[in-house]
Amino acid sequence: MKYLLALDQGTTSSRAIVYDGRCRPVATAQQEFHQHFPQPGWVEHDAGEIWKSVRATAREAVSSAGITAADLAGIGITNQRETIVVWDRRTGHPIAPAIVWQDRRTADHMTALREAGQEALVQNRTGLLLDPYFSASKLHWLLRAVPGARQRATAGELAAGTIDSWLIWNLTGGREHVTDVTNASRTMLMDIRSGGWDDELLALFDIPKAILPRIAPSSGDFGTCDPALLGTAVPIHGVAGDQQAALFGQLCTDPGLVKCTYGTGCFMLLFTGPDAVPSRSRLLTTVAWQIGNAPMQYALEGSVFVGGAAIQWLRDGLGIIKSAPEVNDLAARVPDSGGVVIVPAFAGLGAPWWDPSARGSLFGITRGTTGAHIARATLESIAWEVADVLGAMQKDSGRRITALRVDGGASASDLLMQMQADALGVRIERPRNVETTALGAAMMAGLGAGLWKNSDELATVRETDRTFICATTAKDRRAKLKIWRKAVKRARNWTEES
Repeated sequence: MKYLLALDQGTTSSRAIVYDGRCRPVATAQQEFHQHFPQPGWVEHDAGEIWKSVRATAREAVSSAGITAADLAGIGITNQRETIVVWDRRTGHPIAPAIVWQDRRTADHMTALREAGQEALVQNRTGLLLDPYFSASKLHWLLRAVPGARQRATAGELAAGTIDSWLIWNLTGGREHVTDVTNASRTMLMDIRSGGWDDELLALFDIPKAILPRIAPSSGDFGTCDPALLGTAVPIHGVAGDQQAALFGQLCTDPGLVKCTYGTGCFMLLFTGPDAVPSRSRLLTTVAWQIGNAPMQYALEGSVFVGGAAIQWLRDGLGIIKSAPEVNDLAARVPDSGGVVIVPAFAGLGAPWWDPSARGSLFGITRGTTGAHIARATLESIAWEVADVLGAMQKDSGRRITALRVDGGASASDLLMQMQADALGVRIERPRNVETTALGAAMMAGLGAGLWKNSDELATVRETDRTFICATTAKDRRAKLKIWRKAVKRARNWTEES
């Protein structure tokens, strides 16, 4: 039996999972790494620490599976998107900390471009909106902030890329500087219809093409990992940004199917097939994947910046829970939030608002408010954020969505999933394996390795664990949505001068 190794590099931790030929997890290793917040609104990672965590978990997972690298048909990589790394091609060392997707330091730059009338160009070419979330403004900032970086980049001395590129560079011993179409589509520098770097956008952000990786399909050939890593050279056959990997892992391969991943943020994608559907509701049109030489496939996406991170805030910021799962027991102590509403805009608001000046807000507190009310309001806030995105998605696509496939760590919460069904009025389907991000990367690697001919052969892999049905009325749902929108309105534009 041939196995697959999925490397899942997330925002707060790195995981490696070994899957068998039926896409069943055999062994898992996980390692957290440090988060750095040097200034308000700034979020950074140590790219070297990320690589070390990936290398360690890969070795541990293969060892725990009781196999050797010779048993692996291929490696699949999935990663936090938009986070950007710049490194020296000669030494392989980063020239500065990686700027994370959550970072807001380039908000003023994005505002200036928007006021200069550049958003229409950006949205038409990339499907994205002018927001510091994406990689282009972060790379622009790094090349200006690090002395001599712009000149060195032009001279070909530096390499830049999203986390997948950084990992492939290290896995292959510096032989491959490459990214896939899904990650490239999140940089704000790729034309999503041609699949190449766009010269006009590179000029807009003053980024030399020499610093960027080549763009490849999501399932194919990304080089071979150095034998020193696992003991034997293993081909890298699949790469996709985390949300696209989860969409594939959920087998949302027919137009109209939609999934939501509950991780640090919440990310909903609606598969639209070969059609790059433009958004009128400030959603994103993004590349879903490209398998080999087949045409690129697309999706509509709504990104919520703070999902599971709000639960981490209850643990690390407020200290009212000791571990994330405790939020469910605490929230279940009360029948409702007691009028408390939380808008977890700790890093601004994503879709459909796209307001980097919004800030986290807590409304409706009384002397009777307890930690249980705050915990319940936090879970409810995640459900309402997702409801805003689904509403916009139905409007853009012209489709009435009746079911939502869910995954990610927070989807394990029965309480949150029932809240989600009630907030949306649709059926929630949770798979038996909620770690579909890594699963999607493994599936793409398996396709690249020839274990399966196409996605249809993977249909038997997906198994549903539980379905949640809406238990509230449409009238009650509309009333609660109205209160939520009122809170969102008050949380917006918080850092803007009046």
